[in-house]
Amino acid sequence: STNCCGGQTPWGSWLSCEETSELPADSDVTKDHGYVFEVPARAEGLVDPIPLKAMGRFEHEAVCVDPRTGILYLTEDQGDGLFYRFLPDAPGELAKGGRLQAMVLRGHKGADTSNHNDRIWSVGDWREVEWIDMHEVESPKGDLRRRGHAEGAALVARAEGIWWGDNELYLTATSGGPIQRGQILRYVPSPEEGRPGESRRPGRVQLFVESTDLKTLNMGDNITIAPWGHLIVCEDNYSTEVKNHLKGVTPEGKLYTLGRNVFQGNSEFAGAVFAPDGRTLFVNIQYPGLTVAITGPWSSVRT
Repeated sequence: STNCCGGQTPWGSWLSCEETSELPADSDVTKDHGYVFEVPARAEGLVDPIPLKAMGRFEHEAVCVDPRTGILYLTEDQGDGLFYRFLPDAPGELAKGGRLQAMVLRGHKGADTSNHNDRIWSVGDWREVEWIDMHEVESPKGDLRRRGHAEGAALVARAEGIWWGDNELYLTATSGGPIQRGQILRYVPSPEEGRPGESRRPGRVQLFVESTDLKTLNMGDNITIAPWGHLIVCEDNYSTEVKNHLKGVTPEGKLYTLGRNVFQGNSEFAGAVFAPDGRTLFVNIQYPGLTVAITGPWSSVRT
């Protein structure tokens, strides 16, 4: 139900994420929702929808995988959401289970990364991180993020898009920043990620971009990485006046505009992804339900 961004795996499947935590007691659904499902790319017909319950029940948005370790990183689309990782018992075989953990800023337990009220960091700042185990991950009370925060996990303001890059990942915090128009975080895993040695050489998270002007970035949501090394960010603001855009971000954090939604209703851009040959950027406009193919020429991109 209500599958959202999801993400690809290095072993040839798609992970579909439910952005809902509906229960039969709350609505007309017949099963608990809020899970991740795996769809093998080679399937030639319908696949049994088997929830990967060890990856937690919450309002999922997106997921990416470190191809070196098989560790998964998951976002939660809530204003007081957390940033998670999943350590599989058998990399590439997610149905065999694993451990779900949440990110903690080392030395700042329970920190709020959004800068909404108290500015805890500025653009370019890095923080070392720790990871804590989550318990009762099927969360029958729908309180996984609140329990995690009480144990020290950092808050991320509507973590949505996430994409694996060159030995690092990027994720959007759609309503982060003092004006609540968005942040982009960068995470560099530990050389010992997921192993006991990571306490000596911890992973690090950076505040890479923070919007101070809605004309620069206005609620970035889904995200991908272009073949030329820039981020491509899909805006998802709800204004009927200020249009949604496709934005590019250079490795130095400079933003530029690639496209604008001129369709009546100003729906969000979503699901940006490049074809394997890097020549075509596919992106969705959620309403009225369009997928468009953008062919550049990318050599003329100006920043």
